Order: sequence, then C-alpha cells, then structure tokens
Amino acid sequence: MKYLFLVILIISTKSIFAQNISGKVESILPIDQEITIRLLNTNFKTQTDSLGFYKFENIPNGIYKINVASTGFKPITRRISVLENENLNLDFELEEDQNELNEVVVSGTLKPVKRLESAVPVEVYSPVFFKKNPTPSIYDALQNINGVRPQLNCGVCNTGDIHINGLEGPYTLVMIDGMPIVSSLSTVYGLSGIPNSLVERIEIVKGPASSLYGSEAVGGLINIITKNPTNAPVFSADYFTTSYFESNLDLGMKFNAGKKAISLIGVNYFNYDQVIDKDNDNFTDVTLSERISVFNKWSFQRNHNRLFTIAARGMYEDRWGGDIRWEKKYRGGDEIYGESIYTKRAELIGSYQLPFEEKLMLSFSGNVHYQDSRYGTTSYIANQKIGFLQLTWDKKIGRNDLLAGIASRYTYYDDNTTATKEAENTWLPGIFVQDEITFSPKSQVLLGMRYDYNSIHGSIFTPRFAYRFKANENTIFRLNAGTGFRVVNLFTEDHAALTGSRDVIIKNDLKPEQSVNVNLNYIQKINFGNGTFMGIETTAFYTRFSNKIVSDYETNPNEIIYDNIDGYALSQGISTNIDLNFPSGLKFIVGATVLDNKNVENGISERPFLTENFTATWSISYKIQPWDLSMDYTGNVYSPMKLPLLSETDPRSPNSPWYSIQNIQFTYSGWKDFEVYGGIKNLLNFTPMQNNPFLISRTNDPFDKNVQYDSTGKVLVTPDNPYGLTFDTTYVYGQNQTIRGFLGLRYTFR
Repeated sequence: MKYLFLVILIISTKSIFAQNISGKVESILPIDQEITIRLLNTNFKTQTDSLGFYKFENIPNGIYKINVASTGFKPITRRISVLENENLNLDFELEEDQNELNEVVVSGTLKPVKRLESAVPVEVYSPVFFKKNPTPSIYDALQNINGVRPQLNCGVCNTGDIHINGLEGPYTLVMIDGMPIVSSLSTVYGLSGIPNSLVERIEIVKGPASSLYGSEAVGGLINIITKNPTNAPVFSADYFTTSYFESNLDLGMKFNAGKKAISLIGVNYFNYDQVIDKDNDNFTDVTLSERISVFNKWSFQRNHNRLFTIAARGMYEDRWGGDIRWEKKYRGGDEIYGESIYTKRAELIGSYQLPFEEKLMLSFSGNVHYQDSRYGTTSYIANQKIGFLQLTWDKKIGRNDLLAGIASRYTYYDDNTTATKEAENTWLPGIFVQDEITFSPKSQVLLGMRYDYNSIHGSIFTPRFAYRFKANENTIFRLNAGTGFRVVNLFTEDHAALTGSRDVIIKNDLKPEQSVNVNLNYIQKINFGNGTFMGIETTAFYTRFSNKIVSDYETNPNEIIYDNIDGYALSQGISTNIDLNFPSGLKFIVGATVLDNKNVENGISERPFLTENFTATWSISYKIQPWDLSMDYTGNVYSPMKLPLLSETDPRSPNSPWYSIQNIQFTYSGWKDFEVYGGIKNLLNFTPMQNNPFLISRTNDPFDKNVQYDSTGKVLVTPDNPYGLTFDTTYVYGQNQTIRGFLGLRYTFR
C-alpha cells in the first residue's frame, strides 16, 4: 500500500511541475552581451544562448511576472499565467534605449558595458550615422567623424590611411570584432575593401590602448563590430550610383542551418571605370577600381549559453590610375605611366567560450594578403600572413572586475624591395591583466598592465590607469593615463616612396616608438522640460612620443629619409562633441577638435606634414513625418596643412587652404521595406587643384627621362624643366572629385 501511495505522489508532483516556458529574444539592433530572463520574486533565472533562445523547466502553476533585460535596451516585464499541463512559448523583441550615451561598448575594456559606465571613453557610430552620407567603404565613411580623417597618400593610386587627432595611419589600430588583423599591407590597401553591409557599429578609442591591444594602438583604435546573424534581416540590398558613374552594391542574407546555427552572408561590389581628367594634367583624377568582398559569419547554439562565432571574408580588387592613355598592356613598362594594383585578401575571425564554469574566451584570427603592384616601372610584389590567438579570463570578485589574458601574434612579411632583404618572421607574445575596482556607485578605478616580448626588439611594458567619477546622473568625469608602443613595419614607413621617383633611405636601425598619454574626459547630459536632449562630451588630450619615426622629404628631393627622432614629438589638443535632439525630429551632431602636433629636435619645433590644427564635422537631420521624407546635411572643415614640396622653386602652395567637403541627402521611406535616397556630394565643388598650377609634378615626364642633375644630385633648371622638379605624387591631402549627384535604393526584409 505504501508503494502505491509513493507512485501516486510522484505522478501528482510531476503534473504540478511539468510546465515549461521557452522562446526567443530578438532585436533589430545587435545584442552582443547576455540577456537575462527572470520570473520576478522567485529563484527562476536563465539567460539566452548565442542565438537568442531561452528555456525554463518545471515551473509550478501560478501567476508570474517575467522580466527580460539586457544592457543598452529597454527592459520588458510581462504578466503571465502558468496552467497545469501547458507549455508556454513566449517571444520578446527588445528596443534600444534611445539615449545615445547609453550605448553598449566593448573596445575600452574588452567587456560589454554602457558607454557612460565605461572607465575608458569610447565613441560609437551606428549604420544610421553612416547612412546620412552613403559611401562605398568604411575608409570613406569615416570622413564625418570628429578628430578622424581619411588621408590620401598617393595622388595617382589614391591609397590612404586613417589619422586620429592628427597622428598618421600607422598609429591607429584597425580591428574587426576585436581582432587586430587590419595592419601593414591592409593599412593602406585593405581599408577600402571593408563593406558597409557587414558593419553593425564602429567603436573608436582615441589615445593609447596598448595595455590591452599591444602594438599599433599607440594613437588610438577603430573597432569594426560586424553584424550578429541572429538579429540581422533575412535579406537586405542597397545600391547607389553617382554622376561619376561609380556603382556600389551591398547584399545581405540570413539563413538557419538546422536548429543550432545561423549564418549571415554579405557581398559588396564596387565598380568605377570612367577615365576623368578635369584638372587637365593628362592623369586620372580618381583611381579606377573594381572590387568585390564576400563576408560569411556563423553563430552556434551551445549548452549553458556559451558563445561560438566564426566569420570569414575574402576580397579582391583591381585598381589603376595614371596617364589617361594607359592600358594593361603598358603595365610595368616605361612607355605610358600607370600605377596598377592587384589585391587579394582572406580573413578568418572567431570567438569560442571554453566549456568551463569560469568564463574563459578563446579568440583567434588569421589573414593572408597578397599584393601585385606596378608603379610605373617599379615592381612591388608583397606577401603578408598574420596569425593571432588570445585567451582571456573574466571574473568578478566583490568590488573587483578582473580581466586577464595571454596573446600571441605572428607576422610574416616579404616583398621584392631593397628595404626587405629577406622575409621577416616576427613573434609578439604578450600577457595582460586589468582590474576595474568599484569603490561606490560614483567612483571607479581601472588598473591595467601588459608585457610583450618582440622577437626583434625585446621586452616592452605598458601600464594603464583610469578613474571615473559620476558626480550625478547627468555629469561624469574620466581621467585616463597610460603608455603605448609601435614596432617598426618597413612597408608602412616606405609606402609613400613607391610612387614617384623618390628613393627610400633608412639611416639607422629603427627602434620601436613609445608614448605616454594623459586625457581628461567630461560628459554632461541636459534634459530640457520640453523633451529636448543635449549631450556634451569634451576631451583634453596630451601624448608625448619618444623614438618617433619621422620622414624627411626636404634634405634631398629625390629621397624620403626615415629615422627615429632625435628628441621627442607631441600631440595635444581638445575635442568636443555635441548631440542635440529636439522633439520635432530635428537632430544636430556637431564636433570640433583643436590640435597642436609638433616634432621637437635640438630645441627646434616643427609641425609635421599633412597635420591640421583644427577640424570640425557636423550632421544635421530632420524628418518630415507626414511626407516620410528625411533630410541629412553633413560636412567637415579642415585648417591648412603643411605639404611636401620638392624644392624652393616648386610653384605649388606650401600649405593647403582652409577647405570643406559638404553633402546633402534626401530619403523617402513611404514604401514598405524600401527606401529611396539621393543628393549631392561636395556641394562647394572643392578640389585640391584650386590655387595650384598642378598637383602631380612632371606628368609630361613621369619616368624622369629628361631630368638633368648637377654633380651633387640636385635637379637642374632647364627650359624643359623650369621649376627644377622630378615626377612626384606625394603632394596630396584631399579627394579630387568635384561636385556630383548620387541616387540609391535600399530594401530590407525582416
């Protein structure tokens, strides 16, 4: 009898607790951190897996409140009834917290945290921001970010890099999903191959971040966060063309591969094949290019909500510029001058959370980059391979939020230039630790340090300190100090000399650059009674470099001489960003930066080439709701920059003028799932040719066949060469496209 009673008790108990609750949490925007689901006033709590699914098991009958929350999104609370023998399926869609200062960032500390709660200042830019001025690549899109300037380095091939606060491209680390794979060759060639279609947001840290990221983060970093397949649209397409007949197509598609995997595929195709010479120098104003980039990212569901994502990208580009008569049959010859560049690139990126109770994350990346270029008769063939592996441990202990990690980076580089006598194999292992200590809701300290051992340069130590003080809900102060370093990469140093006729001279064995940085950041939020919101963020920064690698264009006009500075270099200034939102839908984003950059040797201070003292950017947006019509007016302005001349008789201006690139766009969104947009770029019709007799010197003799020299190597003034110049393409500071219209169409199916 007692056994029968026990069986009845077990059956009745199972019927009371047999109910399950399951579902999926989604969002239009990405959710890169954990989503927590709770039954309030109970001990039932769980988290979504990497695909957004969750499940509660054995929930007793009753009435509950279920709460869904994730940092940076509005929480959801819903009343539910759990009935006997009923399994509930509940799906949720999170909405972004509209306060832009509450965005989630990861680049400052390698952890997801609200932007206002990060001890390290991080700027965030979403696709909505970049759609205000559509561009074919990330490189072009950065032109409207305060303190960030895409810098062209070649007047013929139009390759370039990214300047942050006036510092040259090699000081900026460009990452994809936190992986440092955009460097060396891709610093110059790979940036233009990153399609906008794969980007979810871009995070920017200004100032050294070497204590977390190692070499190349000496001046700042740009972290390109790719889309989460879980939250991406099922299909998207974006096509636009310009009156220059540039064509750009972005395609995106999401699909499920079984119940435990979601994949996202993105394709970008860009084509520009018009030979245009509006400055009448018989050279192309803009490089002709055909480029295709394919991106594929996977996200897998695992036990205990552990993360596993992996992505791959392949890119191919064929670009050329030069004499308007050039054809491929002239490639590498001395009959008709042309610069022809073939680029092949493949990347692999992934993150895998190890199956342990402790939070251990294994991140890995690898890339191969092959370059086949001809700059006139100069052949440049290069091969680069980079592998990166990092293991991090994340742990909260009381008021301490700890992060520790070990990383190793391998770089193989070889080219056919005299600067690289043999293939370079460089190992850069490192170990780092970081502790965020919360003393109170208002006071937080971050301590960090990193040790790296470079197989060429030896030991490098980089400490870091940050303090965050929250005076109240609307006022925050942050103090950051640290050091940075950059190991030498000969390709990055000598690329400017590949075009034109200058020779590369490396005077001594170049030493790694080091820097010390301090910056003070201030944020003020103002909520007006009528619903108007204003956010003000101001940063004062100071960076002192030792062993800075400087380029000497002036000692010998036929050479670019590289050496470590015999002294020091400074980069200092103040930067302000203002966001102003009105209830009417009118929105202003305005930024300005005042810079003071200089190299100091033997007590003599000089401003570096191609460095502005002042820059400003703006974006003004307004939507006319009844018409479903939006207007975006974007622009930037730059103060004069010192430009490299060939001699005292060079007739070109030694400084660029004040100049501004402004754009206007109108977008109609009245059709379901479609947007039509169009506008005008470069409204003021500015080009660097203004107030200059020419930009590229000696285009009539690009192989210097008729240049005569004296016994010291100085160029002689002759009737054929009245200014005593050689062929040179380094006099370039801005884009050379005139005013032009554009028209595009977007389609998004969710």
